[in-house]
Amino acid sequence: MSKHPFRGMGVALVTPFTEQEEVDYKSLERLLEHLLRDQVTDFIVIHGTTGESPCLTRQERDEVIKHVIRQVAGRCPLMVGLGGNNTREIGERISELDPTGLSGILSVVPYYNKPSQEGMYRHFAHLAERSPLPIVLYNVPGRVGVNMAPSTAVRLARDFDNIIGIKEASGFPQQAEQITSCELPEDFVVLSGDDALTVPFIQNGAQGVISVVGNAYPRLFSHLTHLAMEGRLNEADMIQTEMRQINTQLFQEGNPVGIKALLYLMRLIDSNQLRLPLVSASPELMERLDATRKALDAYSAQLFS
Repeated sequence: MSKHPFRGMGVALVTPFTEQEEVDYKSLERLLEHLLRDQVTDFIVIHGTTGESPCLTRQERDEVIKHVIRQVAGRCPLMVGLGGNNTREIGERISELDPTGLSGILSVVPYYNKPSQEGMYRHFAHLAERSPLPIVLYNVPGRVGVNMAPSTAVRLARDFDNIIGIKEASGFPQQAEQITSCELPEDFVVLSGDDALTVPFIQNGAQGVISVVGNAYPRLFSHLTHLAMEGRLNEADMIQTEMRQINTQLFQEGNPVGIKALLYLMRLIDSNQLRLPLVSASPELMERLDATRKALDAYSAQLFS
């Protein structure tokens, strides 16, 4: 029996805002139903980078979690992002977290402080000892400034039963291989943190992805992910090629700028509003996204016809 359900295609959930920059729960409900349709989304991550968690108050974060748990109502496993660079504070917040309705925590390598590998180890050891839920590590050196070495991830996996995986967003599929080639607890998983590298990450031992584009195209991207996991790499690569342009455009002006623009164009959310310091997509990017969206919609319709 698996300790956790975090395999396949997870979606890093967007937090929609109104034009007045308040949380738009009506749009959030519409987006969640889009993700839950046909059971193609394997799990959902609340308050990741894509959810603009640094720009939400603690009260807003708590309300969004409650709302998502209530609406999802057990139809899909839920992971919540909870990390930072103040180890003591994050440990307290984790120990106070109500785990009801949640299946795990995604916790980022501490940013700005630039800890050593030993500092990373002790940070996550502190959190693991206080967590009521399993923890998935989040390695994203492009945002954090330092890279968690595969050896540190393996050490944490071996030493703490409730550290059950890593979202590997280093951009280097070989890091997945360096982790998965070691002797690990049976249930420990590596998840790709980059949509565009999902296939090569799975080829190197990953067992899924935490996706941005999955907000917009859950059926298509779940199909790609599961084809790769089944070893049907040529078929997965064909879909990845069709999605190459959208994956590039989504990050041209930062995340979640691109995905919010795309969801707005698809009428899945009512506004593409972000909170400063992020700003909405430029008219030029909106135009490119709209053209790419139409082509991808046609491809998807033909694939699933």
